Amino acid sequence: MEGVTPSTWKVRRPDVGSKRAEGWEWQALKRRVRRASARALRQGRTDPSLSGVGGLAAFNAFVQAEGLGRVLRARFGHLKKGRGVVYPMHTQMQLLVDAAVVGAKRIFDFEWLAGDPLFAHLAGGAVPSIDVLYDDLRRFGPAELEDLEALVAEQGLKPVREKKWKELTVDVDTTVMPLFGDQEGALPGPNPRYHGRPSYHPILARIAETNTVLGARLRFGDTCLGQNEAKDIKQWIGRVHDAAPDAIVTVRIDAGGDCTALLNAIDESKAYFVVKARLTPNLVRAVWETTSWKTVEKDACNRPTRQVAEIPFEREDWPPGRYRVIAVRTNERDTGKQVQLWSDLDYSVHVYITNDRARGIDELARLYDDRAGVEPLIAELKNNFGIGKVSTWAFDANAAAFLIKLLAYNLLRRWVAAKVAPAARWRASWIRRACICIPARLLRSGGRWELRLAPRPMLN
Repeated sequence: MEGVTPSTWKVRRPDVGSKRAEGWEWQALKRRVRRASARALRQGRTDPSLSGVGGLAAFNAFVQAEGLGRVLRARFGHLKKGRGVVYPMHTQMQLLVDAAVVGAKRIFDFEWLAGDPLFAHLAGGAVPSIDVLYDDLRRFGPAELEDLEALVAEQGLKPVREKKWKELTVDVDTTVMPLFGDQEGALPGPNPRYHGRPSYHPILARIAETNTVLGARLRFGDTCLGQNEAKDIKQWIGRVHDAAPDAIVTVRIDAGGDCTALLNAIDESKAYFVVKARLTPNLVRAVWETTSWKTVEKDACNRPTRQVAEIPFEREDWPPGRYRVIAVRTNERDTGKQVQLWSDLDYSVHVYITNDRARGIDELARLYDDRAGVEPLIAELKNNFGIGKVSTWAFDANAAAFLIKLLAYNLLRRWVAAKVAPAARWRASWIRRACICIPARLLRSGGRWELRLAPRPMLN
């Protein structure tokens, strides 16, 4: 079962209202392209009705039809009360979602967004000062963060509820957010690039089949994946069971998930898991001593290229006879960490732990390989939604901004899947270019607002 991996290979000029190049026709006419003279262009008057985010109107129409404003008002309206409130909390949160969708990564980006007439119009006619937004993010406490994380999950699970799934796969992974300030909770921890650098260490769960976020936590930088996450993982699996009661759920985690508390939590939640094993010395010895390897692939010369085996091994704190250890050795794999145990064989070996006794060893190993889709998702969230950027010193405020960006990602994915199907497999950067950041003119005529977009056939 393979999850959705966004790609850009289907992006073509007609999708964004352009046309193919006329090189062949011009070649037949012996014409040559000559660049236009920029100095010959006469600059006209400035036009305050021009917008660069014309697709944001269609996105907001979808969000409004989904009733997001009502949900935000019901759950977070209590954070700002009183007759003197100009910017209610639910409108501020929708404004932050809009900003994330168009590409803003920090609160300071509102300084340039405020000049866009469509963005300001959707905001209610006035984009608040960045100081107001900073203050509003600091209003979030632990209870509100729990509600916001649940809302992110609800939006991520809606595509699951809309279809009867037989199998679903949940990928859990962590990432590092290096910080260059004195933010609250910024502590040294696991950091492969900036050793000793204070950071945050968030954890995310992804539904592979829909490529949406199921759950997330922003954590202090010295936090590792371990038994403290067992409660969250059980909660996330429970959400999937509620959304798809008949689906078989499989959780995939890297070697950080080789923790008995996590394995037990997944097993108790009536889900399967395939977890990369930590190669402790006793496990390495058990793999090295194994002789019952089964060949599943051969090369053109009929020599084995991929072999699998079940390893007779249990850790001391595992439930007796409950989990399987499986291994794959191959001479064709050229990615990931390569562990070679046999001096006379050109094989690298990978070892996994699972509680699935129904599927074959090779099938489970290939299922784990599909987990690679979670890493492009994290990269997409960092590069296109700025989850690695923080705007305040307060940890809860940064956690709120982090979750709002994930909410924007899930909403954008849902909107594209429902309204712009050709772009459903694109990365967010291309979705933004083709469907959101569209030149437009906002006009008022006959007492009504009118938006004129540059041609975008996908949105018509």
